[in-house]
Amino acid sequence: MPSFRELLTATKREITEITTATAAEWITDRSPVVLDVREPDEYEQGALADAIHIPRGHLEAQIENRLPDHDAEIIIYCAGGVRSAFAAKTLTELGYPNAVSMDGGFGQWKDEGRPWSTPASLGAEQRNRYQRHLLLPEVGEAGQLKLLDAKVLMLGAGGLGSPAALYLAAAGVGTLGIIDMDVVDESNLQRQILHNVDRVGDRKVDSAKKTLTALNPDVNVVTYDTRLGADNVLEILSGWDVIVDGADNFPSRYLLNDASVKLGIPIVHGSIFRFEGQVTVFDPQHGPTYRDYLPEPPPAELAPSCAEAGVLGVLPGIVGSIQALETIKLILGVGDSLSGRIVAFDSLEMTFREFRLRPDPANEVTYANRERITVSELDGLCSPTLS
Repeated sequence: MPSFRELLTATKREITEITTATAAEWITDRSPVVLDVREPDEYEQGALADAIHIPRGHLEAQIENRLPDHDAEIIIYCAGGVRSAFAAKTLTELGYPNAVSMDGGFGQWKDEGRPWSTPASLGAEQRNRYQRHLLLPEVGEAGQLKLLDAKVLMLGAGGLGSPAALYLAAAGVGTLGIIDMDVVDESNLQRQILHNVDRVGDRKVDSAKKTLTALNPDVNVVTYDTRLGADNVLEILSGWDVIVDGADNFPSRYLLNDASVKLGIPIVHGSIFRFEGQVTVFDPQHGPTYRDYLPEPPPAELAPSCAEAGVLGVLPGIVGSIQALETIKLILGVGDSLSGRIVAFDSLEMTFREFRLRPDPANEVTYANRERITVSELDGLCSPTLS
């Protein structure tokens, strides 16, 4: 049986090795994929910028999902150049012909004074809390760190906002903002699961914050116990990554749309009525918006609220959960978002239907025209709907 040194020598004959100097030139001029195959504790102490981290022992299981482009140029490194040599051979056998090993590894790179950084990492308790996310190649530690760094603003702590906020907090979205100026009422408890009997009469934002922080202390809950209006909407919305629309009236939705278009922030929209619900994503920089969907508010008589027409209590749980899912996908940059698509759910028929939505050429409230957008009130034009 050959010795380890003999195996290493034979492996190095079969692969391509480059020096740290060549690796630095490639990173500057050719933008290759940089792959770190060290153990997690080594990676946490320092790594090359933007390196993908897959420990050598997990390479075969994870590389296809983490790096689907088999033709990509890949610079592999470890601590000293041994594990990266074996990893380069493995990747070549798996159909990655442009994988090379960096001789000398991170140790030599660091000793030569080349740039590196200490990657953000999860603590031990966070690794345990989010371990089911970490097992997903599409999420992993990098994705979980994205979630913890994300800022999501919820419009409403009611039927839709409740399940959406609960699942976003459970997933580890680091900052959740909640806008709501209402108080908890007994009639809310049939569907608004952020609240409970003991909090009847409390401000909804306060009740929501208690529930969410008890669920996940990692989450910073920012509350806005105020009416969203033209005088404050731009200030409140600025700086958020995604907005989850749980509004229960058309004036709020048009106000939210115009402000989000002006700021370029995507909205995950949901609406419910009796036994039916709809979900879509209005991404002003990449797709249609609410004014492409409904250019003008409908007459009040055609827009009854759920207080007038009723709503099945479990329905907002389904729609709000889909909103949370779409929000997480936007943060992680995975999957196909519902931008340009409306999913309609009928709970009595138990059917999902998809409708395509395209930008309206007559709509002038667009991101391209954002400097010309004036955000104004629509109060009085229509009655509350779909709470």
